[in-house]
Amino acid sequence: MFVHSNSFSPIVQKGLLERSLLFSELSNIAYMKENQANHWAGIIGFHDLRFINRDGSQAYIFENQYDCVIACRGTEPNEWNDLKADIDAVSVVAETIGRVHRGFKKEVDDLWPVLENKLISNTKTLWFCGHSLGGAMAAICAGRCYLAHIPSVPTGLFTYGSPRVGNTRYVNHVKLEYFRWVNNNDIVTRVPPAWMNYRHTGQEMYVNAYGRVREMTGWQRTKDRWRGFWMGIKNGEIDNFSDHSIDLYIKAIFTGLEYEKSDAMDKKSFRALKKAITAQSNTVKCQNLSDSTAIPGEQV
Repeated sequence: MFVHSNSFSPIVQKGLLERSLLFSELSNIAYMKENQANHWAGIIGFHDLRFINRDGSQAYIFENQYDCVIACRGTEPNEWNDLKADIDAVSVVAETIGRVHRGFKKEVDDLWPVLENKLISNTKTLWFCGHSLGGAMAAICAGRCYLAHIPSVPTGLFTYGSPRVGNTRYVNHVKLEYFRWVNNNDIVTRVPPAWMNYRHTGQEMYVNAYGRVREMTGWQRTKDRWRGFWMGIKNGEIDNFSDHSIDLYIKAIFTGLEYEKSDAMDKKSFRALKKAITAQSNTVKCQNLSDSTAIPGEQV
């Protein structure tokens, strides 16, 4: 393993791709055992680490002098608790408004008392991130922060290969800076299915079959998914599953960041990033000017 990021300055001073790379690498570290996680997080610049494990629901709290990052651990195939959470797709009434995935909510319910107790005294800039199941948990946790009796609220949420977590009313109840990364054919980003009334929210950051950040129309995306599928077949892989790897998300973001630094980023990637930043900034500004309990239009 090798890490590219550092947190020796406040995260708010970093650009979108720098933040995305940092949180993708912390989401990857969240899968590690505590001694390994402590080693790699320390290299990045987080020397204060706490591991939370309650009934199989797991997360890391990474801290330095500037920031507090909560990275929820994603699905581990050999962990029955994770698999049970993934398949328990019945929606239940949420603690806020609307309906939420019962399995994901249960995972957060287990962690929340510890997280809430920690965040009561937090004075640092707060962030949430996660991959796969961890992304769904991070999204639910971030929303709860706005409603709990704690002083700190999230500055941003970054997820990678996250499934849908709730219906339209639930996912749009709280607005925050949320960047949701999707890698081409990643099957997890399409479950639970929309016909079960589950929806995504946040600003989608789409990575195409060639590993580049792209803004695409529906038809372009359909073609790109078929392209990715056939590329996977040629490599002896089932693209829908291999695209879920956190390593591929890290690789795509790192490549985009290198192009950005060298001023060699192509026009399509530049437009996609510029639009994402503008759209998310406008969303957060509009929410700050309106009633926080208002229900905006549906985002699919």
